[in-house]
Amino acid sequence: MEDSNKWSSRLGFILASAGAAIGLGAIWKFPYVAGTSGGGAFFLLFIIFTLFVGLPLLLAEFVIGRSTGKEAVSAYKALAPKGWPWIGKLGVASSVLLLAFYSVVGGWILLYTILSISGDLLGKEYGPLFDTIIANPFVVVGAQAVFLLINIIVVSVGVPKGIERANKYMMPALFIFFIVLVVRSLTLPNAMEGVRFFLKPDFSAITSQSVLFALGQSFFALCVGLSCMVTYSSYLDKSVSLTRSAGSVALLNIFVSLLAGLAIFPAVFSFGIEPTAGPGLLFVALPSVFEQMPFGVVFLTIFLILFLFATLTSSFSMLEIITSALGKGEVEKRKKFSWIGGTIVFVVGIFPALSYGALSHVTLFNKNIFDLFDFLVSNMMLPLGSLAISVFVGYRMKRETLLEEFQAGSSIGKRVFILWLFLLKYLLPVIIIVVFLGGLPIWK
Repeated sequence: MEDSNKWSSRLGFILASAGAAIGLGAIWKFPYVAGTSGGGAFFLLFIIFTLFVGLPLLLAEFVIGRSTGKEAVSAYKALAPKGWPWIGKLGVASSVLLLAFYSVVGGWILLYTILSISGDLLGKEYGPLFDTIIANPFVVVGAQAVFLLINIIVVSVGVPKGIERANKYMMPALFIFFIVLVVRSLTLPNAMEGVRFFLKPDFSAITSQSVLFALGQSFFALCVGLSCMVTYSSYLDKSVSLTRSAGSVALLNIFVSLLAGLAIFPAVFSFGIEPTAGPGLLFVALPSVFEQMPFGVVFLTIFLILFLFATLTSSFSMLEIITSALGKGEVEKRKKFSWIGGTIVFVVGIFPALSYGALSHVTLFNKNIFDLFDFLVSNMMLPLGSLAISVFVGYRMKRETLLEEFQAGSSIGKRVFILWLFLLKYLLPVIIIVVFLGGLPIWK
């Protein structure tokens, strides 16, 4: 593989992988799911499941990619030509659908960021404003197109000069912005009520559904199941420790979830907003919170830029798996296939973009097109991909290859390797099947 298609450093790889994992799941979905699922008890379950479910799966994807040096589809072909390459193809298809509706939300965030910077956001009726924006076909499709254009430009430049460079600026900025918001949030009146709600476990609020949410969030938040981490790790040098890298990504993800809770819940409690406000928490409830703060415009703008950066770093990985699968490792054709991949996603994404306006009458299983895309990816394709990866690494890959990749660049002993393999072979498949069955609409 050419050096122009490799990470220039371990830090660049970790930041890019963390950026892929830290997106809407950590900043948008985590706070409102925690708010409706017991606060601190949910967060504790999330940490446990991230370390014992998400992390082993993340490491499994790293091993597949680095051992072959190939993108998702070709990696499975190289390891097991018959019967297994469908896992990579499923990952590419999942990425197309996921980025299709993800880019819609990315467009919303882009619009809100522009409105906030221009000073036209605060002082509005936020519920009606949000409803008006998402129902306007020209606005949402146009914003989605701009969001995808940013992705195409970054991915087309290449791995070190595009994705890695963007993440090296965006990820540190994301953490700095987050810390600024946390400090401001913690200095608000009654902020400690929000901190107690978020960090003090109340296990009486935990239900079987809460446990399933925490399980699902643990591997969805780490971007496993798409095989995009297979593609990212294929660009990694053999001297880098996969175990340390995977551990760093998992801990960064937990840290960002902690920051998200500390930034949002104290502010929510301080101004009397319900923490169970749901998905509208960030687009409807939080602007009204910032409106009541001194220098609210500044802090809202910081939050939205942070949100936009996290969404972009995550979406880069989705477009990358599509681009690399189309180009099959041909570096010189990267720009062409970035545009082809981005255009495919844009066309597919028009349907979820219009699902709150022109196509709002189109429903299936009581879901509009946006929600149907979300359900198919989150509840069907990601669990299926995660299960397949767990089984593939646990039963199909050669033990010698796994051990070599697991221990390369690391001093971790064989006992940890045996534990990891045990989790992949016996425990994780059961857990993933439980998450999958628990997410089916027949229980609702």
